Amino acid sequence: MSRILTGIQSSGRPHLGNVLGAIKPAIELSQQPENESFLFIADQHSLTTIKDGALRREYIRAVASAWLAFGLDTTKNVFWRQSHVPEHTELAWYLNCYTPFPMLANAHSFKDKSERLSDVNAGLFTYPCLMAADILLYDANIIPVGKDQKQHIEMTRDMASAVNNQVGEEVFVLPEAQIDERIMTIPGIDGQKMSKSYNNYIDIFLPANELYKVIKKIVSDSTPLEEPKNPDTDITFKLYALLATDEKVDTMRQNYLNGGYGYGHAKKELYELIIHQFAEPRERFTYYMENNDALERELRLGEEKARAVASKTIQRVREKFGFN
Repeated sequence: MSRILTGIQSSGRPHLGNVLGAIKPAIELSQQPENESFLFIADQHSLTTIKDGALRREYIRAVASAWLAFGLDTTKNVFWRQSHVPEHTELAWYLNCYTPFPMLANAHSFKDKSERLSDVNAGLFTYPCLMAADILLYDANIIPVGKDQKQHIEMTRDMASAVNNQVGEEVFVLPEAQIDERIMTIPGIDGQKMSKSYNNYIDIFLPANELYKVIKKIVSDSTPLEEPKNPDTDITFKLYALLATDEKVDTMRQNYLNGGYGYGHAKKELYELIIHQFAEPRERFTYYMENNDALERELRLGEEKARAVASKTIQRVREKFGFN
């Protein structure tokens, strides 16, 4: 059986790109009987950028509600908040002491901001050590990541190997990155990659009228309504094609090519498709956001299971490092 581990950022409310690129694929993996899935909300990582406790709490609730809304089975999988399992930060400290400065200085998470060191906190610099602890704590075999995260898995393997070599035996399992080449970039309403940092995302959990307002902001060209349009260069069509059946996509494509069909018509169809296709997840998301006790029960169930595994690993590490 493969143990799969996925960390989920809690830096904002999940959007359509998160749903299609991360949530649905991870839940599909978790439903395969040969897999054992560990999925955690990386709320401690968010402290490198988010300092507002109330805001972080709201984002954590939104992230947890989104995963539950799409059918994550917490009885068969392990789903928890990183901050509620203190072994994460304990192991991160141990790994700090085995990780050379140049490795951390070469990490993308640091290099991207290194031109303005006054904006870099120590947490951001040692971010890879906490990320490695997240993985190694659970003896995970497979880590599904995008290409931009491959370096972190390589660093995790380096840290684990350094410890294993030092103590002369396998304290840690060496994880493997699983990169799905099929995962495409989900366009935002401005055509760039959908991202909270670009503020170009579609939050499918918004109230219907607010959701429609966002969809109407999708950038389009100035081709008049009566003239034919190129569906392959239009953002609304690209988003519609990611969600609709082949038959509906073909129909919209012909509408574009025939003329007499405006971008406003396409945006309305995209809105109606999202409302229809995500009706149940939207309802479940609202339920968990409005029923914090129910949400907490799901998370605490996962945190008990996560700590049971993490405590065994940390005890093994303490013994080898002389802290028992």
